[in-house]
Amino acid sequence: MRDFQKNGRSALYVGTAAVATSHPLASMAAIDMLRAGGNAVDAAIAASAVLCVVEPHMTGLGGDCFALYAPAGASEPIAINGSGRAPQGASIEWYRDQGFTAMPEEGAHAVVVPGAIAAWCKLVSDHGRKDIGEILAPAIRYAEEGYVITPRVSWDWQKLEPRLGGDEVARELLLVNRKAPQLGARHAQPKLGNTLRRIALDGARAFYTGPVAEDLVARLQALGGRHTLEDFAAVEADYVQPISADYRGCRVYQCPPNGQGIIALMILNILSGFEMDGLDEVTRTHLIAEATKVAYAHRDAYVSDPEAMAVAVEKLLSEATAQELRQRVDPQRAKEPEVLDLGGAEHKDTICLSVVDGDGNAISFINSLFHGFGSCVIGPESGVVLNNRASSFSLDPSHVNALAPGKRPMHTIIPGMVMQDGQAVMPYGVMGGQYQASGHAAFLTSVIDDKMNLQCAIDRPRSFAHKGVLTLETGFSETEAEALRHLGHTVEFAQAPHGGGQAVLIDRERAVLIAASDPRKDGCALGW
Repeated sequence: MRDFQKNGRSALYVGTAAVATSHPLASMAAIDMLRAGGNAVDAAIAASAVLCVVEPHMTGLGGDCFALYAPAGASEPIAINGSGRAPQGASIEWYRDQGFTAMPEEGAHAVVVPGAIAAWCKLVSDHGRKDIGEILAPAIRYAEEGYVITPRVSWDWQKLEPRLGGDEVARELLLVNRKAPQLGARHAQPKLGNTLRRIALDGARAFYTGPVAEDLVARLQALGGRHTLEDFAAVEADYVQPISADYRGCRVYQCPPNGQGIIALMILNILSGFEMDGLDEVTRTHLIAEATKVAYAHRDAYVSDPEAMAVAVEKLLSEATAQELRQRVDPQRAKEPEVLDLGGAEHKDTICLSVVDGDGNAISFINSLFHGFGSCVIGPESGVVLNNRASSFSLDPSHVNALAPGKRPMHTIIPGMVMQDGQAVMPYGVMGGQYQASGHAAFLTSVIDDKMNLQCAIDRPRSFAHKGVLTLETGFSETEAEALRHLGHTVEFAQAPHGGGQAVLIDRERAVLIAASDPRKDGCALGW
């Protein structure tokens, strides 16, 4: 139970259905879809589409998508990979001939062919109850009629003004007199609304062929991109076998590589050898930091498009690997990680959401452009903002994430699902680029080990050990920071919050749903 004398919010307790998203308009769209007879899949995609309009820096039609969907009664979730691939004309040799030494973070060369719309339409066709037109209706309305800019969206958008200012189309469509829309202002994206209408009528083909694809490919090619209409027409989302690990009797599921969900499981495997419940905040933070450093070192060495991985997922998740990695964690001292020889890029902005419907179907859903406003390449007629996931590729041919035609890059976005006794217990997500795998593990230790109230677990101050620095949110005290320095960490306080989380917990014993939404965002949990 939270302390009602302290600032904060209560978790949502309801008896039928619940949603948690990062924006109130998205939460409302999901609830409206459920009340209209839609299921968790319909609600999740309705919410995601709204977020593509009202949080355009975080996500968009030109991004990627992963989801874990647990139909009521299923013993494991269905996983879908809607991440994009490099164009067929992209090769290391071509980029080196052009003088590139690394993949850029902006512009046409940073763009993979978007996969989100293919995943949306496949999920709706196979598992939804509503048609895509009804699902997209709220997003179309906000794009055409406008929406009010909320506090966190305004704060982010203002910081991203310089990224948008360098592109004429971005300036026209996403700035107002060369400035970000102000807090409380009304903003519309009618061109994006028209694109959504096309998808509502004709599904994924309206995005990957015809005027929308032609607009995007023409813009990319005008900026030097290697993308073709054939690249767009060939896009498919793939159902994949989810991966999992046991943590204190709970089965935690993730999508397999090319996502980094395997790293969240590896961190949990390491931490399972330590007593985590009841620890003081300094000791807990230190152990999570050390497990994160070890696991991320192996991510960077081994995780990629599964067709390019030299080490099997089973090897990375084995108990033997966990034991060896655990031995590299010193409970008393911070140290640099070493990579095990198992035989064999900078990753930011994303949305995640969770839904449980009245029939017990549960979904964890995540959609992303990567960095704020992705590549800052926008279709001048379609209004679609394109991702910058290709910036995750390496131009070193020996690197596991080396660029190759048609290859998927290692992805940071990861949905999560906890199951117990063969039933879904909690769809959840913790977004935040590089932070996500560590954030998943830290959140689950709060819920499972410390048995924290779900909202308190999301509210809990976050830390992240990455690139030699342990970054603390301002919820940590200076005394705690100094104690972590004494353990050998280089400590800094964060300039921005670490990500954002959304979760719905299914309490079957009491027939109650408990939902929580991150106060680091503008969103909320809703239900009835």
